[in-house]
Amino acid sequence: MAFFTYIVASRRNGTLYTGSTDNLEARVHQHRNDRFGGFTARHGVAILVWYEVHGSRHAAFVRERQIKEWKSVWKLELIEKTNPGWADLSANWGLPA
Repeated sequence: MAFFTYIVASRRNGTLYTGSTDNLEARVHQHRNDRFGGFTARHGVAILVWYEVHGSRHAAFVRERQIKEWKSVWKLELIEKTNPGWADLSANWGLPA
């Protein structure tokens, strides 16, 4: 089973949220539909701009906590390194908007 650490954004260089999950597609769908309320709903954070795959829930969670401690500029550099156009990485999954 795969586990994921991910970053969703409101827009390019906008508000970011870092999380971890064992079902990335379902989690992105939840963010898009404001299922959690709170921070991501208030800030419109729902564009998947970065993710990593991990072999365990613990590894994904540790990476999430590590990234959450980073300065914003480090997170932006991480995204730019693999997704310089800030494309929605879930765009071809067929998720409802």
